[in-house]
Amino acid sequence: MTKECERLTNGDATRFCKRRAEYSTTAVNSGAVARALKTPAHAVEYDVSNHTVAKAGDPDKRAFTYFVMTGGRVIYASALRLAVLKFLMSMSATADVLALASLEVDLSKVELGSTVTVKWRGKPVFIRRRTPAEIAKEAAVDVASLRDPQADSERAANPEWLVAVGVCTHLGCVPIANAGDYNGWFCPCHGSHYDASGRIRKGPAPENLEVPEYKFLDGDKMLIG
Repeated sequence: MTKECERLTNGDATRFCKRRAEYSTTAVNSGAVARALKTPAHAVEYDVSNHTVAKAGDPDKRAFTYFVMTGGRVIYASALRLAVLKFLMSMSATADVLALASLEVDLSKVELGSTVTVKWRGKPVFIRRRTPAEIAKEAAVDVASLRDPQADSERAANPEWLVAVGVCTHLGCVPIANAGDYNGWFCPCHGSHYDASGRIRKGPAPENLEVPEYKFLDGDKMLIG
């Protein structure tokens, strides 16, 4: 025992010192650690007398490792593919949404010189059947004098029919048809006047009324959207 332990007299200290002496004299790992501390070297030696060490790249385990890794990658790839498909399917429009995206209108009931309003995608749409006098008047307008220059022929595929979204381009109000200084549309909210081609002619609105996509079908039918 050490000199410190020899000076201790009580029983607990004596037992502690005995255990300490036993630990200090007991060989650790058959002396491998003790030898390494006494004579350090770059090469590390392991005592394999009481266990076995599997060699790196053991052929018996390599096939199993490849099988597990390949199976895991296949599972991950399948899960990723399923997640992508679900995401793409969630973004595609359903049948009811596609039905609301377009609107078929019967034009046979629209009288000459009148305007009807239909609802498309939650917005009002004006469909105006113009008279020959209105067509000639709008075609004769000097485009260069307009705030939002646009010829009538650019806005009406068929001169007899003018289709426009019924939302004022100023603050989104709904203009009144067949009204205003130009007998087109008038927005009473802030005094914007549109002509029979839906072009802004007077007031604070910066742009013409929007013309949606539409086409004529057989039998006096029109498809908006």
